Amino acid sequence: MTYIGHATTLIEMDGLRILTDPVLRGRVWHLRRKKVPINPLWRKNIDAVLISHLHWDHFDLPSLRLMEADNCIIAPLGAARMLRRHNFRCVQELAIGQSLSIGSLTITATYANHNGARHKFSTPTDALGYLIRGSRVVYFAGDTDLFPEMNSLADDLDAALLPVWGWGPTLGQGHLTPYRAALSLQMLKPKLAIPIHWGTLHPVGFGHLKPRFLYDPPQVFARYAAHLAPDVSVQVVAPGEATYFDRAVFQKSHIVRRQTADGRTVDRRKKR
Repeated sequence: MTYIGHATTLIEMDGLRILTDPVLRGRVWHLRRKKVPINPLWRKNIDAVLISHLHWDHFDLPSLRLMEADNCIIAPLGAARMLRRHNFRCVQELAIGQSLSIGSLTITATYANHNGARHKFSTPTDALGYLIRGSRVVYFAGDTDLFPEMNSLADDLDAALLPVWGWGPTLGQGHLTPYRAALSLQMLKPKLAIPIHWGTLHPVGFGHLKPRFLYDPPQVFARYAAHLAPDVSVQVVAPGEATYFDRAVFQKSHIVRRQTADGRTVDRRKKR
């Protein structure tokens, strides 16, 4: 799994490449991308693109236009009309609980506790998470807060990609804080948790200030997780870096990869 940044991840499993919520450019409206180079190979040979909801920082049309023309986009109900209006032809909508197959993988849309509408005047649409089932079972949460069905999402979850922050100094409704993301581990019971949705996008001007909200949330999440869900391995992957599920799932320590203000990463293992 490569953590490209924010909610954009590249999940490689069983010879297939799944890209989530692609934001592959340096600017989205008033937000800027932290200086992590965007590797063009991340968007090559993609078998499916998963869109969790229609907010600008998850559903970025210019980034989707960078993809190969035959990429299939999987999105919530209500997204296909907009995508086809912008000349995207391979679009598959999923409602909560529906599944489809991409090669040997089964992708199931799950509930997300988040307002998924494009903007406050647009038609309401669901926000989704996705359960990706192949040789491993991976949960991509999209944007969400806690919800009761997390208890029964999957009884064999290998990895959970969980949002732990956003793009500014505060969070609105429908988001997991580091503490609440750690609480979700008690419900989801994954073998491995990887925090996402942090350290990438920031409002204009904040990048020069090196604000703590860009760096602290995954470390806070890892500390809470060590106490609230000690049986779950945690790996903090810096934007632009990758990890291997098979290697990380069965490790016997919490790995905390801290990104410093000058862009360096420092690994620290917490023995159980």
